[in-house]
Amino acid sequence: MKDELFRELEESVRQGSSILREREHAARTFEIPEADVAAIREQYGLSQAKFASLMGISVRTLQNWEQGRRIPRGPARVLLRVAAFHPEAVLDVVRPRQRRARKAAAK
Repeated sequence: MKDELFRELEESVRQGSSILREREHAARTFEIPEADVAAIREQYGLSQAKFASLMGISVRTLQNWEQGRRIPRGPARVLLRVAAFHPEAVLDVVRPRQRRARKAAAK
């Protein structure tokens, strides 16, 4: 059984390599539509500086996205979709960090 699994894995790696080199097309692809970054930020009611901090990016990166000079890619694109459709998830992650920072500042 191990030899069979290894051969399957080896074939998968070969296929992946061919897809990356554009010799083959992927059987499945996923398109994540572009986000309206400014609208998402406005939904939160935050300044560029505060929204950039929330998202873990620089203000310059946020400005480039909002002004169309750059397009969010990969994980940033997914995070923006989560921020747009599930703001409570983003805020739930940030709140514990804010509490720890306040406690540390109070000491």
